Amino acid sequence: MVATVAAVTDADLDGTAELIGELLREQHPDLAGLPVTFGARGWGNQMWRLGDELAVRLPWATQDTDELLLREYALLPAAASRLPLPAPVPQRLGRPSERFPRHWIVTTWVAGEPADRAPATRGAEAADSLAAFLVAMHEPAPHDLPAGRDRRGGPLADADRGVAYALKECADRGLIADPDVLRKIWDDALAAPAWPGPAMWLHGDVHPANVLTRDGTFCGVIDFSDMCAGDPALDLGAAWLLLPDGAIDRFYAGYPSADDATRRRARGWALWRALACLLIADNGVRGRPGGKPTWGPPAAAALRRLTA
Repeated sequence: MVATVAAVTDADLDGTAELIGELLREQHPDLAGLPVTFGARGWGNQMWRLGDELAVRLPWATQDTDELLLREYALLPAAASRLPLPAPVPQRLGRPSERFPRHWIVTTWVAGEPADRAPATRGAEAADSLAAFLVAMHEPAPHDLPAGRDRRGGPLADADRGVAYALKECADRGLIADPDVLRKIWDDALAAPAWPGPAMWLHGDVHPANVLTRDGTFCGVIDFSDMCAGDPALDLGAAWLLLPDGAIDRFYAGYPSADDATRRRARGWALWRALACLLIADNGVRGRPGGKPTWGPPAAAALRRLTA
């Protein structure tokens, strides 16, 4: 049975192979003959493989996913051409219709296993790969590139209330042992000088579920829907969650423009991300769903590295 608008709501947009086939026949009939197989269900989208070389990203969660997909569709093609790791470049736009009331996109398929399920194990290679990706990503942004969602990439002070909430919530749930030690890391990041340069292109959501691995190192980066302009320390903080122990110095050797203040702010963003991932892995955060248990181990490892 084909899903229709009556069966699909903003609360739970369950994409099916049949629905995607109907949408393709309706809007992109030249692709409709390709086999459709389920790939993954992320925080805001479902990913379906389309043939051997393409994928369909279908939103299932909150309405702002539409805006983010449109952002990715508009911005990623220009950025992807300079990146040393493969990215899912948008190829087609699906528009809201009677069958499905949201935007959706067709992208290239990027092979690999998400790092939350298959962590990087070759520290030097992974550090070099991540650094090269972020050096290429972080160019001065055009004036019309939007600021980050949830204030990400802006001043760390804007995230202070969220971090205070996450520290208390993680402590109450027994997910962290010593919130005072983590608060000191956050306070040090807050005290670091602000980013003095131009707003830079940012991926905006670099974390283990959005970075792919193969043979112990990184082979692709996905989900560019949070691309924005801001402080590169936001993206740099991901190194604490993605790299194995002992690889941070090697990473910064490949990203030499990161001064002491930038590294301190990056530690703050790493803490922000790790706390959020712990809560999501446990039982969700502020009313949004949990159910991502694989996000917990890299977040816990990052906190251990930050406090070592």
